Amino acid sequence: MKIARVIGTVTLARMHPAMQGARLRCVEQLATIDDLDQPVYGGETIVAWDLCGSGLDDCVAMAEGPEAAQPLKPRTVPIDASIVAVLDHVDVD
Repeated sequence: MKIARVIGTVTLARMHPAMQGARLRCVEQLATIDDLDQPVYGGETIVAWDLCGSGLDDCVAMAEGPEAAQPLKPRTVPIDASIVAVLDHVDVD
């Protein structure tokens, strides 16, 4: 699981039938925990399926790979990344 920041929304003209009703977000993975308080810094942009109703500038937990589609089983969905939690506060000791 990785921490990322929502930077935008993706709109599709045509999509796979399994994607009906999906919300796709553009997220930027944070390189270090110190980047939590920084504005968007221009890292790699990833398109992720939004399972939580996140909004612009929200910090989120993101799953990638086969684990990203796991919450949607038994339905087969063509995704490689999903937002699985909206983070209110991150505390690192």
